[in-house]
Order: sequence, then C-alpha cells, then structure tokens
Amino acid sequence: MKISAIVVLACSVVLTLSACTFQTKHRGYIFPENLESEIKGIKTTEQLEDKLGSPQVKTIYGEPVWIYYSMDENYHGPVPVTYDNKTVLLAWVDKDGKNIKKTEILHDADLKDVEIAKGETEIPAAVKLNALQELFNNIGRFTPAGLGQ
Repeated sequence: MKISAIVVLACSVVLTLSACTFQTKHRGYIFPENLESEIKGIKTTEQLEDKLGSPQVKTIYGEPVWIYYSMDENYHGPVPVTYDNKTVLLAWVDKDGKNIKKTEILHDADLKDVEIAKGETEIPAAVKLNALQELFNNIGRFTPAGLGQ
C-alpha cells in the first residue's frame, strides 16, 4: 500500500512538472550584435531600410520617427510571462522622409515596465449580451456560404 502511494505521488509530481514549459520566444527584429556601430554610419532612410528592413512603427503625429524594437518573451509554466533583452531603435526622420536627423538606442534599463490593467475597459453606451443572446441575435443576419450574396 505504501509503495503504491509513493508511485502515485511520484507520477503526479512528474506529470505536474512536465506540464510546465520553459521557453523563450524572440519578438521583433533581430538586431546585429554591434548595433551602435552599424547605425552610426547610416544617414538616409534608404540605407536604414537596406540594413534593417521596414520599421514596425512610423509616427503619424508630431515629429516623424521610425521605431524598430526587439525583445524576448519568457514562458515559465504557471509563472506569468516575463520580457527581457528589450532593445528599441528610434530614428528621427526629416519631413521629406529621406534623411535621418538622429538615432537613439534604448535597452532594458532605459525602458519602463508597463503593467497591463486587469479587467475590461468600459465602452460607453455598449450593449451587453451573454453568449446565448449573441447567438440568437445573429440568427438570420448572415447568408449561408455559396448563395452568392
């Protein structure tokens, strides 16, 4: 009896630990190791695009800035996801979009950690429906596939 309890306990520990994942996923650009020296000689947006590709973000308000970023997303089983090795390249572009005025590289220590608020954002005048109400409200709104409408 004691042996079977130990076996059951050992199996449950092994199953619990095997369910935990320990993996890292890279997000964003893969910057070269010597990013500072690579960027130093770049003067035009064409050169920057040849070196790194298109930026992930181009600002539409205020000064035109091109933004490239990179980070590692770490999964450790039941522990919340963490992020590290964060790097952001900011390139201020002239109004014509042809020349780079200045660049700045930010790393982990330069970037603030932003905590995402839990819950949902309230939408003014939103109609709240449960799953059953949503299902029945959508009946008849969509035509079956293949009817040509």
